[in-house]
Amino acid sequence: MFKRLFSAIFGAAVIVAVAAVAAPAAAADVIEAKLQVCNSCHGPNGIPASPTTPNIWGQQQDYLVKQLHDYRSGDRNNYPIMSAIAGGVAQEDTRKIAAYYAAKSWPARPAAAAAAPPQGIDSAIAGKIAMCRACHQQNFEGGAAAPRLAGLSYEYLAASMRSFADDQRTNNGDMPKFMKALTASERDAMARYLSGL
Repeated sequence: MFKRLFSAIFGAAVIVAVAAVAAPAAAADVIEAKLQVCNSCHGPNGIPASPTTPNIWGQQQDYLVKQLHDYRSGDRNNYPIMSAIAGGVAQEDTRKIAAYYAAKSWPARPAAAAAAPPQGIDSAIAGKIAMCRACHQQNFEGGAAAPRLAGLSYEYLAASMRSFADDQRTNNGDMPKFMKALTASERDAMARYLSGL
C-alpha cells in the first residue's frame, strides 16, 4: 500500500516537474509566434530590414514597454504602421514582448559598418552630446527608461531627432525641447557620431 502511494506521489511530482519545465518553453513559443510580424521589419536576427527601422534586440525593456504603450494609446503616432501593430498587442503581452527583445544580445554590426570608427566631433557638439549621457548613460547604451543610442543607424537617429524637433514625435517631454535647441547640422553630427559607436 505504502509502495503504491509513494509511486503515485512520485509519478505526480514528475508530471508537475515536466509541466513546469514545458510551460515556460510553450509560453516562449507563443510569444515568438506573435513576434513574426515584428521581425519582418526589425529583423529576425536583430538586423532591421531598413536603416530607418530601429534595432530592438538588446534595447532597454522599459523603453520598449513605453513605446508599445505610446503607439497603442496614440501618444506616439509618427509611424502609422507601428500604431496599427501595437494596437493589436494585448496589454498582458507588452511586457513579455519587451522582455523577449531586451534579453537578446545587441547584434554585431555588418563588417562595413563595424569597420567605420565614430567620427570625432567638435567641442561645441561634444558639450551638447554630453548632456545626453544623463539619461542615455555614459556609453549611450541606455538606462531604465532611456533607449540605447549607440550603434543605431544614422538614418534612424537622424529621423528620430528631426521628428522630435518638428513636433511629430511628442511622447517624451524633454526630447522636443532639446532637439529644437539644436541646429539641423548639430543633430546630423550627433546622429553620425552615435551611429558609429
